[in-house]
Amino acid sequence: MVNQNHSSQETKQTTSLDDKNLMSIAQYLKHAQQSHKRSIPPLDQWHPKHCGKMDLLVKANGEWWHEGQLIRRQALLDLFSKVLWKEEGKFYLKTPVEQIEIEVEDEPLLVSQVEQIEIESKSFIQLTTTNQDVVIVDESHPIFMRGYPNEAGESELRPYVHVRFGINALIQRAAFYHLIELGNLTENSDGDTILTLKSGDLLLHLSS
Repeated sequence: MVNQNHSSQETKQTTSLDDKNLMSIAQYLKHAQQSHKRSIPPLDQWHPKHCGKMDLLVKANGEWWHEGQLIRRQALLDLFSKVLWKEEGKFYLKTPVEQIEIEVEDEPLLVSQVEQIEIESKSFIQLTTTNQDVVIVDESHPIFMRGYPNEAGESELRPYVHVRFGINALIQRAAFYHLIELGNLTENSDGDTILTLKSGDLLLHLSS
């Protein structure tokens, strides 16, 4: 009985700590926001202490869950996505004073829009995430294919783009279909379908 009470107290303390950490990060971000809609803080210049792990999960479908509850407020998700940090294969929410580990099943960002834009008479592919991150595809932000286990446990290729700080965004199905419309589909000698995309001077060959 004593052990059960002790365990219950620990759970309550952990829950309280998670809530406090989440709200402190949200409060920091609200104060730190600049006039630009998507101003990403200089996370690479911050060296805060590690403050453990919170019960925050980003699922492979892009949903954010805190203590088993789905976070539905898009404004809050947009704020948290600004301070995503990846270090030694682990994901964190990072501020100047604390770095808290979270769990991410695949990648924490999703690309929902694809456009073609002109810069200095050259055509580039521009991708926009559900959190309003804008990524222009180039050598530093390439599109690539990577395997991810499906419901049957088999690895299926999924398209991604590198965004920042080692963090990638999964390109959603509708957005990828738009990419296919912008590129050329061919078949190699092995029977694999190859999607060729051009963004500026960068030529990409994606195999599926």
